[in-house]
Amino acid sequence: MDLNHIALNEIPPQGASYKVADEAVWVRRLGEFGVSCRIVEPVEAEVLVLPQEDGCLLRGVIRGVVSMPCNRCMEETLVVLNQSFDEFEDYPRDGETEPEGKEPTEILDECVVTMEGGAPFLDLAALLWEEFSLALPVKPLCKPDCKGLCPECGKNLNEGACGCVLDNGDPRLAALRQLKVKRQG
Repeated sequence: MDLNHIALNEIPPQGASYKVADEAVWVRRLGEFGVSCRIVEPVEAEVLVLPQEDGCLLRGVIRGVVSMPCNRCMEETLVVLNQSFDEFEDYPRDGETEPEGKEPTEILDECVVTMEGGAPFLDLAALLWEEFSLALPVKPLCKPDCKGLCPECGKNLNEGACGCVLDNGDPRLAALRQLKVKRQG
């Protein structure tokens, strides 16, 4: 099945379900976009496609486990994906065309439904990549109270103190550090 070219006019009115377990759907785009993410357990998606008069309704879920670097200490962090989604994609209006020769960074901006010869086609792989990237955390943490890395020596502070003497800031502001603020009230 070509996930990049599903003819919507061939889907019955009650819809069609698709199960996508092909790792290439995710891995190819991880490399294209330079996403620091490794698939640990298979990422799978289930999508129900319901054609409508002016577009199509897409309901689905993405499940799997990936590994990403912690935002604070850079240790490998497991991220469990279990993201459901509901999307409505409009059919392109007359005269709307997709530009040829897109750069990989433009893939997120492309329409997942295109018209070819007057018939609508769904790019399911593009839709699933969008939903996958939205399911990833912006700042993954190995644990909520991760202490991160020492800014001086780079030691992982979750493993213990490093012994670096932290700079107390600009010495010209030392007098201001002694100020105490009283609340009135």
